[in-house]
Amino acid sequence: MNTGSSKSLGSRAWRDLYKAALFEVDKTRLPERMAQAEKALALTARELFHIAGDNIEEEQALDDTMYALHALRNTSQTSHCISHRSEAA
Repeated sequence: MNTGSSKSLGSRAWRDLYKAALFEVDKTRLPERMAQAEKALALTARELFHIAGDNIEEEQALDDTMYALHALRNTSQTSHCISHRSEAA
């Protein structure tokens, strides 16, 4: 059974993993950081699905964060491709 404290711990975990991905400066570690954050987001979303009550704010935060991670992934892949093109030229 989930309590308010376990819910807040889960919320903090995905938020911490998201921030770690967002501020990762090592481009070789970025994909791993993003994958960890996405996994935590999916787990939390599943947990919220099974919890009774109004979780709309947390669900919206999860959606927004997943969208931001996808944008970060696309941006990092684009910049990676651009740097390879520059090196080839």
